[in-house]
Amino acid sequence: MDRLLIYHALLLAACGYALVRGKTDARIVALVFLAGDLATTLLRSHAAGTYSSVEMPILIVDVLGFAGFTYAALISDRFWPLWVSGLQLTTSMGHVLKAIDAQLLPLAYAAALRFWAYPILIILLIGTWRSRRRALRDRRPVAPS
Repeated sequence: MDRLLIYHALLLAACGYALVRGKTDARIVALVFLAGDLATTLLRSHAAGTYSSVEMPILIVDVLGFAGFTYAALISDRFWPLWVSGLQLTTSMGHVLKAIDAQLLPLAYAAALRFWAYPILIILLIGTWRSRRRALRDRRPVAPS
């Protein structure tokens, strides 16, 4: 239960901050992440044997998330959205590994899909904060020498 509280606190903090204070790239990443989180929650199988085979609905959500994050990286003038896209690609590769090796432990498959959400949210939070700080710094008038 504590893990879920930490995750949702980080989710709300990072995405909320990005939506309120972020540039277009941060807002896209936040919206894609929120939509993907909601879709994954709604589409995840709750039956016994979850993650014992490739989770096709989650695979589709992850691939669409990768496409959205890649779009944000392509329109951004910052490097951090590329990290987000790369981490989402790593998540998507978890599905490929399960498809290649059906004997992959369900716990390992689930961990491969879930783990990278935390670094993505942290990168979103720090990237938005640094972009905001840079924008505020650049708006200040230059002191005469």
